[in-house]
Amino acid sequence: MATTFPAVEPKTFLGHPRGLFVLFFAEMWERFSYYGMRALLIFYLVQHWMFSDSEASVIYGAYTALVYITPVIGGYLADRYLGQRKAVLYGAVLLTFGHCLMAVEGNGGRGDAAISVFWLALAFIIVGSGFLKANISVIVGQLYPRTDPRRDPAYTIFYMGINLGAALGAIIAGWLGQTYGWSWGFGAAGVGMLLGLLVFMWGKPLLLGKGEPSDPALLSRRVAGMRFEWLLYLFGLGSVVIVWLLIQHQALVGMLLGASGAALVAYVLWTAVVRLPAVDRDRIFAAMFLIFGSILFWALFEQAGASLNLYTDRHVDRGMLGWDVPASVFQSVNAIYIVLLGPVFAGLWLLLSRRGVEPSAPAKFGLGIIQLGAAFLILVAGAGSEGTLTPVLFIFLFYLLATTGELCLSPVGLSAMNRLAPAHMASLIMGTWFFASATGNFAAGLISAATGSESASGEAAGKSTVLDVYTTVGWVALAVGVATIAVAPLIRRLMHIDQLTDEPSLAGQGQIGEPKAAGLHVEQEQRS
Repeated sequence: MATTFPAVEPKTFLGHPRGLFVLFFAEMWERFSYYGMRALLIFYLVQHWMFSDSEASVIYGAYTALVYITPVIGGYLADRYLGQRKAVLYGAVLLTFGHCLMAVEGNGGRGDAAISVFWLALAFIIVGSGFLKANISVIVGQLYPRTDPRRDPAYTIFYMGINLGAALGAIIAGWLGQTYGWSWGFGAAGVGMLLGLLVFMWGKPLLLGKGEPSDPALLSRRVAGMRFEWLLYLFGLGSVVIVWLLIQHQALVGMLLGASGAALVAYVLWTAVVRLPAVDRDRIFAAMFLIFGSILFWALFEQAGASLNLYTDRHVDRGMLGWDVPASVFQSVNAIYIVLLGPVFAGLWLLLSRRGVEPSAPAKFGLGIIQLGAAFLILVAGAGSEGTLTPVLFIFLFYLLATTGELCLSPVGLSAMNRLAPAHMASLIMGTWFFASATGNFAAGLISAATGSESASGEAAGKSTVLDVYTTVGWVALAVGVATIAVAPLIRRLMHIDQLTDEPSLAGQGQIGEPKAAGLHVEQEQRS
């Protein structure tokens, strides 16, 4: 298999393009803001705005679902018009504004007029994530040829940046929010997002022209007396208003998620069957299997920010070295594990690959789901009787298994989406991957709501309900993980890994393995 590389290799750092580390730090600060706010959100809803556990869980699920569904739209606009870089920049601006609005807390209670500002802040964060999240991941892939063995390690390095920011955000914003007040925690998240925006703007030259618009002339064209590019930005602001309404009606979010999810899956499958050659079609089928497999994983994994966060606050002995650790700070444990174990897994996959025994992507997915199921069952086993506090050791064990499961699934999934998708569908398929996360997150809110259904009857009953739900989901995850491993060889054949090639015709244009901007636009026009 012939592979074409650029005549002059761009400058690297630790063997990777320097642009990877621009994306690393930009995403690190964005995740600082997101996970710092996320660590506080369920407590903010219950303790400040006075929602019940079940109501707060559904709001949490709707919010996180919308955060992951909007990348489908943001990915499409980047693919077709804006390019990934401009989309990321615009998303970062919206996110900065949204996180700063979160610091406006008012007096609390659902009768407080300031709650409208809270909903608006969530809307800005949701739409900003839509423009940023899928597209910054796509730029990572564009820095490498499709067959470059550095791709999986690059996504793992990038994923470490995500989790370094997540750890710092949960510790700093979580501690400030639960110690000094909500506005301190959310204000810190806003500062983090601003830093991410500045890093991305500074590092533009190191991205080597990746992620630029497919047709710059189209963006400059006047439509109704205004540049078309600015119309797209106005569309983003209009989306903020729509999301502001949606987030206040969570049942509507569920209906929208179901309808749009069915339409998106139907469109991707129709495109695969009707418009793609056989090999690309098979790869789309394999990608869809991985996408569906991730839904259960995220539905269970996201209990960390909802029901498990409340469980840690109410039913866990959080005393450590004489300090009663705020529950929100434990949101950093998963991220810290990833920072520590990410290099281990990156090296492990490379070592196994060189020896020809690396598990396939679907097999890794099955292993990830099994480990997450085991995490719930171990927590249940160590929870103790009703009325007693769970030793904090079992929270650390839960996050350890959830993290090793995540490292088997999430960075591998990001890399697989970028590798399996035809170049002209890269952001759409990455957006579909995040759409599956949206579905899982909404389901996570419903599962979390079930664990809080009896919270009004007393602490012991609340703990019992949580443990019953965790037992059920733990065994379900184990069964699904085993089934996934059983069918992994078939899915691997659909991936046609041995037939992946780069595009030699682009060798002299700095776009190895990626489409030329003009060519991408023409091909998209033909396919639509």
